Amino acid sequence: MGVEKIRRIAIVGAGLMGHGYAQEFALAGYHVQLHSRSEESLQKAMMNIHRNLRMLIDIGLITSRQADAVPTRIHTTAILKDAVDDVDLVIESVYEDLGLKQRIFKELDELCPQRTILVSGTSTLPLSELQSVTNRPDRVLLVNYSNPPYLIPLVEIMRNEKTSDETVKAVYDLLTGMGKSPVILQKEIPGFVANRLQGALVREALWLVQRGVVTPQDIDIIMKNGIGRRWSVAGPFEVFDVAGWDLFLAAAPNVLPYLESSHELPPLVKQKVERGELGVKTGKGFYEWTPESAEALKQRIAQAFTRAQR
Repeated sequence: MGVEKIRRIAIVGAGLMGHGYAQEFALAGYHVQLHSRSEESLQKAMMNIHRNLRMLIDIGLITSRQADAVPTRIHTTAILKDAVDDVDLVIESVYEDLGLKQRIFKELDELCPQRTILVSGTSTLPLSELQSVTNRPDRVLLVNYSNPPYLIPLVEIMRNEKTSDETVKAVYDLLTGMGKSPVILQKEIPGFVANRLQGALVREALWLVQRGVVTPQDIDIIMKNGIGRRWSVAGPFEVFDVAGWDLFLAAAPNVLPYLESSHELPPLVKQKVERGELGVKTGKGFYEWTPESAEALKQRIAQAFTRAQR
């Protein structure tokens, strides 16, 4: 199924993330079926959507006209069959319990048209375990949004060898067309990438506080006034492409042994240095660089710091 054939979308689960998904797709012009087991939950979801839309108007991200159209595109129902009867894509967003999600996916597989793509918003459970209860493993994948989904553009798409390229492309194109910034994880990995990166940083921060090196407030000052500003416009591979991977490799033995969870430095960095792919200084690192693109990145980083001073 190509992205142009995705027109009707069902969201199963109307809680913290589910109502945000419904809002996003409706704002993008899609017809949305929002399902929950209780009418009370559905009413609360619609109240939250109205509140979110008012906030988006207040900060200038959408117009009143755009907001007014959203509720007209969302149909709520407590009956799963009615929610998924003729939809092209389903996103499941219920409690993080494998047995529960498997029961739902088995039911979705039976109720949905064969063309329907089945997606789970889980951030912890295995894709293969959800595929295994369906007769369409090629049309099952995971997506991981950050909260709130209507403000943060990142979406991680996780596939495995059973997921078809057509399915992945359709979901990727759908999200890109809505203004999101999706990335595709080509293998199953527990926790997705953003959660793992955040977890590694928080684990080290907790270790430093536990050892009395700094206070929690100090850690937050360091993040907000240092690397956090840089990372708002440049990721770690861009940053160290500018600094030089030879410098990183030289410094690593002085840093890694002291980390709470010390690991060997992946050989990828040493291989890069041996090939002379040091970053900006050689024109190639993990990115290809021209003098113009390198200067543009440096300007972005500088502007991120100067904006924060105002």
